[in-house]
Amino acid sequence: MENFDEYLRQGEPNKAEKAKVWKTAIGLQQVDGLKPSDYLIETAKQNIEGDITIDEVKKRIDSYYQQHPTKTNEDRTEEADKVSARIAEMLSEQTFTFSPAEYLAIHRRLFTGIYKFAGKIRDYNITKREWVLNGETILYASADSLKTTLEYDFEQEKKFSYKGLSEQEIIEHIAHFISYLWQIHVFGEGNTRTTAIFLIKYLRKLGFKEVNNDLFAKNSWYFRNALVRANYEDLSKGIYKTEKFLLRFLSSLLFKENYSLKNREMHIQFAEPVIVLVNKQNDPVKAENDLVNDPRNVGAGSVKANILKQLRQNPKANYAKLAEKTCYSAATIKRHIQELKKLGIIERIGSDKTGHWKIIEK
Repeated sequence: MENFDEYLRQGEPNKAEKAKVWKTAIGLQQVDGLKPSDYLIETAKQNIEGDITIDEVKKRIDSYYQQHPTKTNEDRTEEADKVSARIAEMLSEQTFTFSPAEYLAIHRRLFTGIYKFAGKIRDYNITKREWVLNGETILYASADSLKTTLEYDFEQEKKFSYKGLSEQEIIEHIAHFISYLWQIHVFGEGNTRTTAIFLIKYLRKLGFKEVNNDLFAKNSWYFRNALVRANYEDLSKGIYKTEKFLLRFLSSLLFKENYSLKNREMHIQFAEPVIVLVNKQNDPVKAENDLVNDPRNVGAGSVKANILKQLRQNPKANYAKLAEKTCYSAATIKRHIQELKKLGIIERIGSDKTGHWKIIEK
């Protein structure tokens, strides 16, 4: 990605905008572990400089692989190059229709000549082993119900009104919609890249003109893993669906929240470190094994830990503000606040309207 940073630093609007588009296009190849060639990078730079059009980029890439054919099963660089150029083209266009047909058309434009099923709904069932699930797979929609399920999700979203919603509620709803759309997995391959392009264009339609697409350039694999965690559960092992990670990504994408987006934290076997509240006399911190049964201990990264962190920074924060900062719903915040009060970790000083929260350190 450093290949394009020079254009962002120069500050020329047209070149900077093109550089952002190319960074996103190339970064999205990471979701399938693909890396574009040096030839694509150099050709993209010529487009950014204004020497050639995006259509000429596509023609040069096609010509290059006619002269340097690859075995698709062994080397997917050709796929990465061609799809990157097509994504750059689509993100440069100011066109969009919210419909299943548009979703299918995006896939067709991305993968024509690469997959025989480009733009076609799969007619077979699939499973995919996921690193973040330690080799397990989520359950995708049945081939028999794909068209009906896709149309239903679009119809429900069309009926939905964002009027009167807070930023947090908007993000939560978008997270629900996009995770459901992705879980259907309409296509045999290329679902995440198709969903990402559709999401970017849909957000523009909703009025989010300043979408931080740099996140897709640098964290596209995080985006995919977040979608996986939003759709996987194994109650027998105490693993539950969670949109927490997807909410972090979307908050950073739309409102430039500075969340740490680490893939390892999404792994189902990731063990969060334990933190303990230390009293004012600085009593020695107990060994972790001695703290297991202490209800005052809160796992780092948990809802309660995030709430306490925010209350230390802003004791007057209300439920809505805490929800905005932590990416949890106001209902979730309220429930954990009540639990923290019962544990004697926090107390309310003053009225609900003008008072503040006090963390009790004893």
